[in-house]
Amino acid sequence: MIERANELRQRGLRLTPQRELVLRAVRELGHATPEEVAESVRKSHPGINLSTIYRNLETLENVGLVKHAHLGHGGATYHAADEAGHLHLVCEDCGSVGDAPLESAANFVANLIGDYGFETDVTHFAIYGTCANCSKK
Repeated sequence: MIERANELRQRGLRLTPQRELVLRAVRELGHATPEEVAESVRKSHPGINLSTIYRNLETLENVGLVKHAHLGHGGATYHAADEAGHLHLVCEDCGSVGDAPLESAANFVANLIGDYGFETDVTHFAIYGTCANCSKK
């Protein structure tokens, strides 16, 4: 908890109980929607409302402690910023979300820059396909 408090203080914020709960839930869940974060937080603090979860996710993202990605047709999915250095691989058959190192997209990113002058953050979106387990079926 001291480490998280220091992270927030370095960014000019206090570690409120709500921020601590939301940050802990995001780190424990890996990739989670705000609703999943709320469900996790409510196990120990049933009175916390969804708007509090959203506000705290936004604050934590603004200070660089969490990031969001779009892994489907619904809303954003959040994960800890220190775990954000990967690509999101979403299986269209079973819905599983896997990770791949950023280096896997290095040529793609370089081509976008070279051919179009376009720089992209590939951690912000999902790559859809079929996972190894579903491919074997």
